[in-house]
Amino acid sequence: MFDKVWDRHVVVAREDGPNLLYIDRHIVHEGSFHAFADLKRRGLSIRRPKQVFGTPDHYVPTHARSADEAASPQIGHMIRQFDVNMQWGGVPHFPLRDARQGIVHIIGPEQGITLPGMTLVCSDSHTSTHGALGAIAFGIGQSESAHVMATQTLWQKRPSTLRITVTGTRAPGVSAKDVILAIIAQIGADGAVGHAIEYAGPVIEAMSIEERLTVCNMSIEAGARCGMVAPDETTFAYLKDKPQAPKGALWDAAVQDWRSLRTDDGAHFDREVVVDGDRIEPMVTWGTSPDAAAPIGGVIPDPAAMTDPQRRTTAQAALDYMGLTPGDRLDAIAIDTVFIGSCTNSRIEDLRAAAAVLKGRKSRVPGMVVPGSGLVKAAAEAEGLDRIFIDAGLQWLDAGCSMCAAMNGDAVPPFQRCASTSNRNFVGRQGPNARTHLVSPAMAAAAAVAGHLTDVRQLLAD
Repeated sequence: MFDKVWDRHVVVAREDGPNLLYIDRHIVHEGSFHAFADLKRRGLSIRRPKQVFGTPDHYVPTHARSADEAASPQIGHMIRQFDVNMQWGGVPHFPLRDARQGIVHIIGPEQGITLPGMTLVCSDSHTSTHGALGAIAFGIGQSESAHVMATQTLWQKRPSTLRITVTGTRAPGVSAKDVILAIIAQIGADGAVGHAIEYAGPVIEAMSIEERLTVCNMSIEAGARCGMVAPDETTFAYLKDKPQAPKGALWDAAVQDWRSLRTDDGAHFDREVVVDGDRIEPMVTWGTSPDAAAPIGGVIPDPAAMTDPQRRTTAQAALDYMGLTPGDRLDAIAIDTVFIGSCTNSRIEDLRAAAAVLKGRKSRVPGMVVPGSGLVKAAAEAEGLDRIFIDAGLQWLDAGCSMCAAMNGDAVPPFQRCASTSNRNFVGRQGPNARTHLVSPAMAAAAAVAGHLTDVRQLLAD
């Protein structure tokens, strides 16, 4: 599948170097002001503005819908400059007060901006999310962003291919977030460096599109360049009638073409990995890398028992930062706050999963629930999910990246412990000295109710 899509987009192929790729879609956000400044400085314009889409997300306030309410005057200026840049370039965009505004990796699939067989880029590492729809999608830097806007092309080295097949069947209470955390724990945070991942097997095929988006989102956490899932009937049903999707006869022709993108039987991959889906349990991270993850019924590992010196040193540093002791049970770790949101887990299905656990219960700790877009927020409120979160004692906020990256003022206080549905548990990711445990939305809700990390399956049984 990867080769089919890549080969369609090669403009120039150097024998011993990168390929010049045609780029179908480019999504920008308020942090892309560097790229726009570069274009203006060089006297360049946007070559195909209708193939660029914009939305502010990283720095936007989630407690209000005004740049005047931003975390600082500088951030407020950045948000206003985004609108100026969009007007200057003639770029379709969703400003802060637009009901369609949201996180780039939520609004792309939601609007049908992302389609099978496309190449898509954005100046954010989690652009791999969009591969769930059968696209080659990856993050780029600001200079590359300017290059794409000016030329609609980008030089890229062709990655190797890796197929990860998840066999068996997901057990009740096991989410897509648990699946990808289990994959990363198995292959390591560097396990897919230099590779494009194709996710396959019955567990992946049975997933909804929103679940596949979660899996592909965290491909970058395994070091991959991108992650992909073959388009199928589930994909087509999801995309039909999306605002930017083809219509009428063009839709029929597109679906016929998309069916051809599947990997051929007997196709060669540079690497193959098999994950036993029957054995995956609800997962939680204990360290400062997404591969430091284990089933909720496990214990904190002992670095002294690790034979690799570098791994031993890294694990000990992680435990020191996290304030944890080897041998302690994961399901006994007390938390101080919860965060349900981010481009990994802020879609309507994620909010439904969290609400199913919180309904009729109270949270023992404070926390935030941040929908991924204005449309997700509206859908959740139409279903009454907002009342469940508020009645449980959590904040119900507006769309944005929020506490995932802690750039907008939403942050975990120093040395406090957060059960988070985001994608990274790096040192300081959610705020200076913040301690992050990555979990699924249902697991975050369960932790809120219990006041400590806990197996959501026990609450679901109740």
